[in-house]
Amino acid sequence: MIKTIIFDFGDVFINLDKQGTNKKLKEMNIEYLPESITAKNRDYEQGFVTSDEISEYYRTEYPQLDSDNFVDSWNSMLLDFPEYRLKFIQKLAEEKNFKLILLSNTNDHHIEYIKKEVPFFKDFQDCFDAFYLSHEIGMRKPNPDIFEYVLDQNNLKAEECLFIDDTSENTDAAKKLGFHTWNIEPTREDVIDLFTTKSDLF
Repeated sequence: MIKTIIFDFGDVFINLDKQGTNKKLKEMNIEYLPESITAKNRDYEQGFVTSDEISEYYRTEYPQLDSDNFVDSWNSMLLDFPEYRLKFIQKLAEEKNFKLILLSNTNDHHIEYIKKEVPFFKDFQDCFDAFYLSHEIGMRKPNPDIFEYVLDQNNLKAEECLFIDDTSENTDAAKKLGFHTWNIEPTREDVIDLFTTKSDLF
């Protein structure tokens, strides 16, 4: 029996263009990001480097970037947050049939941008019993420690949890720990159809 639903954020609630940042960087003749940059991005997602430090790192590597066009490029992957998804999670919160948790790999630049651009972000956040952002807790998916942390912090059993994420690497990791999972495909599935798509679990 599912007692807790754990949601990812990007491409579950807020729409993403995951190539948006790369497209913007290509406009500035930055075609390839080395592994050192990718590793630094992961550090930033875990809060191990600051927003100023990640910006400086990119600008040292690519002198054609200034701080403004770096931030614009960084945030260009963030698209719209359809309000009907807010209404969906608000209804779930009002019904109180499940504990609701958000678990997102994100970073300070993205969250600050979303707070400015999404007028109902606070209302969205208030729907959840727990709201975990990777850069605030020093862990990121798909590392098992982040899932264990959520279980421990909320006194949960994995087999009583449904974890929803658009990245198969993340849902695979959760499944190995005993979670029920939905690897949502954002081009053809929508979180609001949860109880139809995963009716076998409810």
